[in-house]
Amino acid sequence: MGVSLSQDGFDRRFEWGLDGARSLAAHVDVVIVVDVFSFSTAVDVATSRGAAVAPFAWADERAAAYAREIDAYLAVGRSQVSEEHPFSLSPVSLQRLPEGSRLVLPSPNGASICAEIASTGIPVFAGCLRNVRVVAAAAQGHGPVVGVVAAGEQWSGGALRPALEDLVGAGSVLAALPGPPSPEARAAIKASETSLGEVRDCASARELAALGYEGDIELATETDTSTAAPLLLDGLFHAA
Repeated sequence: MGVSLSQDGFDRRFEWGLDGARSLAAHVDVVIVVDVFSFSTAVDVATSRGAAVAPFAWADERAAAYAREIDAYLAVGRSQVSEEHPFSLSPVSLQRLPEGSRLVLPSPNGASICAEIASTGIPVFAGCLRNVRVVAAAAQGHGPVVGVVAAGEQWSGGALRPALEDLVGAGSVLAALPGPPSPEARAAIKASETSLGEVRDCASARELAALGYEGDIELATETDTSTAAPLLLDGLFHAA
């Protein structure tokens, strides 16, 4: 009989990436997915404006077809923004998203995790530094056992790259939750307490800055400025 990796016996649990989310999903009441640069922050900004967001795993024609199917805007790559496609994974671009609109938001990390875990029937929230306290409070309404997943990034070969910003964001959310934390959750909380100020200079932030997206860094590193707790229901995130 194999050893369980679900962190049984603890109310606050922490894992990395899609595989980690899968390992937690069957053993918790609710999952919060944290992808600070930039999926979760983008979802927070969009839903704060009264828009609905459809997470989508593939940034190709399938995403465009789905956007047409549900009468939604399509978020394109940052460098592909145009008059026809004004919105992207850049949270700054979504500050102009019309109230009541829909947005298909492709992302290989946060969106993929959210869409797959939601398909199991478990409630899924998008957490980020901007909505730490409100998303923690909303998640508690779905049960005491909460799994927080740091989405991470990907290396060029597709392997998970643990990302400091997601560790800090996840730890911040875990710190705002009640109940006994697992050792993994305690480690993430400690990281959030000691490394929040390092996020603006981490590898992911430097990558964004080199591409000219300093505004996304500023927006994503705001703490507790949002009142939105994006909950994924029937394929769409709405502010809970």
